[in-house]
Amino acid sequence: MPSQPPLPFAVSQPHARTAGAVLDQLNSSPAGLDSAQAEQRLRQAGPNSLPAPPRDSPLKRFLLQFHDTLIHVLLASAAITALLGHWVDTAVIAGVVTINAIIGFLQEGKAEAALEGIRRMLSVQAQTLRDGEWRNIDAATLVPGDIVRLRAGDRVPADLRLIETTGLRIEESALTGESVPADKQPAPVAADAPLGDRSPLAFSGTLVAAGRAIGVVVGTGTDTEIGRINRLIANVETLQTPLTRQMARFGKGLSMIIVGLALLMLAIGLGLHAFPLDELFLAAIGFAVAAIPEGLPAILTITLALGVQRMARRNAITRRLSAVEALGSVTVICSDKTGTLTRNEMTAREVITRGGRYSVSGTGYRPAGNITLDGELVELAEHAHLNALIEVVAIANDTELGQDEDGEWRIAGEPTEGALRALAGKAGFSGDDHVRHAAIPFASEHKFMATLNSTPTGLRRILLKGAPDRLLDRCRRELGSDGLPEILDRNFWESEIERLAGQGLRVLAAAARSAPDGQSTLAIDDLDDMVFLGLIGIIDPPRPEAIAAIASCHAAGIRVKMITG
Repeated sequence: MPSQPPLPFAVSQPHARTAGAVLDQLNSSPAGLDSAQAEQRLRQAGPNSLPAPPRDSPLKRFLLQFHDTLIHVLLASAAITALLGHWVDTAVIAGVVTINAIIGFLQEGKAEAALEGIRRMLSVQAQTLRDGEWRNIDAATLVPGDIVRLRAGDRVPADLRLIETTGLRIEESALTGESVPADKQPAPVAADAPLGDRSPLAFSGTLVAAGRAIGVVVGTGTDTEIGRINRLIANVETLQTPLTRQMARFGKGLSMIIVGLALLMLAIGLGLHAFPLDELFLAAIGFAVAAIPEGLPAILTITLALGVQRMARRNAITRRLSAVEALGSVTVICSDKTGTLTRNEMTAREVITRGGRYSVSGTGYRPAGNITLDGELVELAEHAHLNALIEVVAIANDTELGQDEDGEWRIAGEPTEGALRALAGKAGFSGDDHVRHAAIPFASEHKFMATLNSTPTGLRRILLKGAPDRLLDRCRRELGSDGLPEILDRNFWESEIERLAGQGLRVLAAAARSAPDGQSTLAIDDLDDMVFLGLIGIIDPPRPEAIAAIASCHAAGIRVKMITG
């Protein structure tokens, strides 16, 4: 397909340019576009949506099921047996061919419906600055140069060059494979920066986990990153499976042998025995029909259909029947990690305080699991160290955790904070009776979040969670084994951080201290002389079914490779 000429307001490598330069090249400004400009650009750039791939009509898809050499021979056999009056044979052959076509047609239809998911990843509405005022508009009408506002929980409606950001973090696992949200900021980066490091850009279809931002649209529809993926999928070449290649060779070879032997029969009958031509012709046709294995397509169809049903019961989509057989020829499987081998749901696995090392069971965001110490179940009221740490990570937290209509536990916010909410739920800690007075949101430059809260007893406390090294720098004391503050043993905590990291866990820390009764604001300078409470090790756990599947692959001699961001 010939490439379209670039639009006059297209931008090359917007992540490497300043926001002002991008606005100038787009003939836009922080005040946005007016309706007339937007309408003109919409006519030129087209709607901000992924086009539906060209599809064959249902009739054509059904007729394509008959496009096979052996099927052609069977259809010819059916026609000949009908001419000879052998109606039972005709019905059997026609029935086998028709059943094969129907099963293939229905299976392809189911697969096509399942593959539509990528087109539904685009946002439905967008907050856009048009004619000098913020409006909620249909995301399909966005054009390059539009100014768009993002907030936590929004799905990014188009590819944006960020102009202003405040604590912005975006979940981009669909594009990069990274389960941890990416920090975003408006400063330009190197032109050759990989996709996951293009911090001045927000990509269409990704989810805002925290913060807010304003950006200018630099790509819509198929010009977005997700549109590029859609084009790659649409251009995937169709390859023959080992089964289809073998059947094609077998069908052609068998057809040539049958035709050759039938002609030989005619030649011998006429040349050596002077049989009547009509008798020889009927004999040759009878030989050809008898030699064709009309039961073979039926056996293959039934076998493949059973394979498709077994795959469907395991939630695997098979677009074509013959693809099931191709799995038997697989020697290497290359798999994504996030959301494929793992759940893409961060889970707290271990909690370390001066009271001991606590193990946490359960996976995902469901607040169901046990917290144990040396194999014994833990009651939160009896472990002041654990209670103090869980109070911090549950209260200094902006993520909401709840159940959807299907009963599944979902989060609105960051996956890491969702894991901390689930940990608090497992411990039986609510935190609804704490009142927040001020907060310092998470930002990449300081890598922590802090809040000023009132406890149920009316005491004001500063709660701090974030990167362990940053918190250790702000602490001179720790909560000792007797429940009282004591001098910080930094060597102990750094050795524990190294141990958790060596297990592949992401490590967070918590700290707290009391605040004056009248304090109502919070600044970075207020976060000195904190009391270190402990560490939490978090992991994106593997799917249990993935573990069993990999073991089965290894037992079958299939190598498994993980390809991830």
